Amino acid sequence: MKRGNWRSSGRDRHRHHNQSQWRSRHRSTESIIFHLLPGFYFDPEKNRYFRLLPGHNNCNPLTKEGLQKKEEEKKRSALLAEDDGPRKKAPRTGLNSTLLLQKRHLGLLPPSSYSRLIHEVKVSGMQRHRLEVQSSNSTSPNTDNFHLIVADSACERVFTVNDVSHGGCKYGIMNFHGCRKDSLSVEMCDNLYFTNRKVNSVCWASVTHTDSHVLLCLVGISQTPGCVSLLPASLFSNFNPDQPGMLCSFKISTAWSCAWCLNPQADKTFSTGLSRRVIVTDAVTGHRATYLAGSDVLAQQFALRAPVLFNGCRSGEIFSIDLRQRDRGRSHGWKTSHFFQDSAITSVQLLQDENYLLAADMLGKIKLWDIRVKRSVKQYEGHHNEYAYLPIHVNEPEGLLLAVGQDCYTRLWSLHDRRLLRTIPSPHPAGKDSIPNVVFSSQLGGSRGLPGLLMAVHHDLYYYSYNKDYQKGLTLEGQC
Repeated sequence: MKRGNWRSSGRDRHRHHNQSQWRSRHRSTESIIFHLLPGFYFDPEKNRYFRLLPGHNNCNPLTKEGLQKKEEEKKRSALLAEDDGPRKKAPRTGLNSTLLLQKRHLGLLPPSSYSRLIHEVKVSGMQRHRLEVQSSNSTSPNTDNFHLIVADSACERVFTVNDVSHGGCKYGIMNFHGCRKDSLSVEMCDNLYFTNRKVNSVCWASVTHTDSHVLLCLVGISQTPGCVSLLPASLFSNFNPDQPGMLCSFKISTAWSCAWCLNPQADKTFSTGLSRRVIVTDAVTGHRATYLAGSDVLAQQFALRAPVLFNGCRSGEIFSIDLRQRDRGRSHGWKTSHFFQDSAITSVQLLQDENYLLAADMLGKIKLWDIRVKRSVKQYEGHHNEYAYLPIHVNEPEGLLLAVGQDCYTRLWSLHDRRLLRTIPSPHPAGKDSIPNVVFSSQLGGSRGLPGLLMAVHHDLYYYSYNKDYQKGLTLEGQC
């Protein structure tokens, strides 16, 4: 009898185990069906479903856009925590500084390849440090969001444009200091300039010497037309307030882009890209030449070896203008070359060879073009853009390409083989008004500067250092 009871209880346990497994599978199946119910969203944390609303009129809406943003923020936070960790994923399997140094000593690695690969290792391990921006004439911290930051050719100074809360913007120059002590500090000039107009584009200009001036494209408002201002960099220094240097303003309607020519054959010449035309201006005489285009010109860059201007348009066309040719008729015969991408061009960058050009568009495509055959030879995958006006940054000596996407991630590629080396999440939640601005250099602060990435997002400034032992808590105190 006892044996029979034992067998019966064993069968009961076996039957209970099978029922439990069936219930578990059934619940799992129900959960899957639950997720797929049209018009509903299943919240795994609350273990219940909610109805998706078609719009944003409800006081507590639950929409697909809101859920997607929540998931993206969750992903960003996780990646940020991972990125702040001491160990980073190597860009290439088995690649590290020690191995590269051994190969170099054995003669197995050319100097150029060693330099490129060591930069890849270093950028993959950069550590983030927050820099507190302060001004000497005020104890209050900076609360105005960065709109643009543009470094000069030596990366000794950064021209900044900040949006102000009451409308318009302010602009000034930050100077790097303290680089010889293996620490980065920046002095923010006190004499910032304010304008009630928006700044569309900025570039450094060499009028009296290298990077002596800054060229700004200001958007017109109300009855005031747009203009292009040429401001001396000394205007933002407290050392020579009485001798600011050459200061000009050109009456040019709202310009999307600008570029300064460094070729001696077109000395002191700059260009502006407008709606369906390009204006090339002599900064000294004021003489202008107008070239008609088929679309808005959103990006420009001059070649260095010849007075040739490359332009990127909203239509996706990329074309060049040789300033030595005098034919500027409506036949567009002055276009020395032109080719197309599939969407609006947001940035063009010539390589040092000047036979190759990088172009980014509003579909998130970054392509390397061989200008001689008008053909794309490389494409860099991973960039995200849908409609934003976003630049790309080329650091050819280091073999790096950088771009900040509309998703607020900063991506670094190997210029040589298109490999995505690192994806850096933004320290702030993603948004239209919080896309980071970056400056990268192996010499931030000049010839004896520090390597790394400078990132401005919202009203905060961050330094991504090559050195893992870089000291934290540095303060940027403004005093020019």
